[in-house]
Amino acid sequence: MRPVSPPFGKAYVIVNRRAGKGARHPEEFEKILAGAELDFDLHVTERRHHAVELARQAIEDGWTYLVAVGGDGTIHEVVNGMMGAEGPRNPEAVLGVVSAGSGADFARTFGLPDDVDHGVGHLTGDGFVDIDLGRVTFTTDGGEATEWFPNIAESGLGADVVKVAERLPRGMGRSRYLAGFWITLARFKATSGTVVCDTRTYEGRITNLVVANCQFFGGGMHVAPKATPTDGRLDVLIQIGTKADYVSAITKVFKGNHIPSPVIKEYKARRVEVTTTTPLRVEADGELLGTTPATFQLYEKALRLKV
Repeated sequence: MRPVSPPFGKAYVIVNRRAGKGARHPEEFEKILAGAELDFDLHVTERRHHAVELARQAIEDGWTYLVAVGGDGTIHEVVNGMMGAEGPRNPEAVLGVVSAGSGADFARTFGLPDDVDHGVGHLTGDGFVDIDLGRVTFTTDGGEATEWFPNIAESGLGADVVKVAERLPRGMGRSRYLAGFWITLARFKATSGTVVCDTRTYEGRITNLVVANCQFFGGGMHVAPKATPTDGRLDVLIQIGTKADYVSAITKVFKGNHIPSPVIKEYKARRVEVTTTTPLRVEADGELLGTTPATFQLYEKALRLKV
């Protein structure tokens, strides 16, 4: 039968060759797409940040339906290619997601399928939602830089965990982050700083700062259960606990039962500014970016997501 174009147009599919599940074999994924009788063009990443370049070029060439196949890092890159300096390069463009990575945390918030076969089947139909995005400005050796993030950004212990987890075998899947947590916790040192959430200010001890647009990270940790990516606010968790507090909370976070807590300060804000006495690493969607000082800004209804 002749392939059918989705309501948003022919799909420009970006597959991460290095993702944890089905995308390691792009030719197999191409067969799944063809079997679904979907009209598509397939593009496979060849290096880090290649998905950003592919997505940017696709938008410039007039594509209106981009599909990210991979994990949260792949989605992060495709979103950054779809976005310009202050907003979407094409406000009518739609992002589709097929989970084929080790995380699939972004998809969880929306109840999207977490496997390739069901994910491909979900690419048809005309349902979409306009979601908020975050944008973080962080510090690098060359000065300031910015990135968009659809899911969750962090500064502190969590970003150090990402750095350690990156060096662990990909075959560990979702357990990489948990293993990285235990390795990192033993040597992590807290710092002090200031976090400004719109007009409210926190000053004091900081072990980790979570700035959440969506709810999950780290392979299923329900870190921000109150976050809603359509409410025009970022959920902010300032974590100030000891190592013992983290140990006691690690099992609770998978069910979202770690809050409320006396060692976690909760805020909602459109803009979050953090400065620290000792620079803390910054990550977004599992991608290491830079260090503090950093600013996180909410952009309302910035991206159309296929649901």
